[in-house]
Amino acid sequence: MVLNNIEKLLEKYENGETSLKEEQVLKNYFSSDTVAPHLEMYKPMFEYFLVNQQEQFTKDVPLKTKRTFNYKWISVAAVAVLMLGFYFKQPIESSYKEYAYGTYDNPKDALNELETSLAMISSHFNKGASTVGYLEEVNKGTSALGYLNEIEKTTSIIFKN
Repeated sequence: MVLNNIEKLLEKYENGETSLKEEQVLKNYFSSDTVAPHLEMYKPMFEYFLVNQQEQFTKDVPLKTKRTFNYKWISVAAVAVLMLGFYFKQPIESSYKEYAYGTYDNPKDALNELETSLAMISSHFNKGASTVGYLEEVNKGTSALGYLNEIEKTTSIIFKN
């Protein structure tokens, strides 16, 4: 009767349907010396569970972490600030004093400045426009795909009827 009960509990255990009390019954049975020979294979597993249940963690767990301030990052930030300062060293007001409000006293100076700005914009625009010549090849490829769409339409008409 006891052996039959243990076999039922083992089946429930394998299906994950046992309660904690039933598992304790199994652990007690397999820790005893009288285990049925056909159930000997379960004995090491349940003995391991009993031993593992009694283990305790004995090391101290630090609750506060030590904060160490890393001074290397302050030096890196200081170097970055200095480098930006040297890069943008040019004083803004002194070099652009005559252009402070976007107006010129002499109309010829304004015209010359406009011409140089437009020439610069034009040269950069032409350089950029020359590099997108490959888009014409893309247009040729998409037109070839249009032919494939026509073939697909005709095949769909044929197979629908």
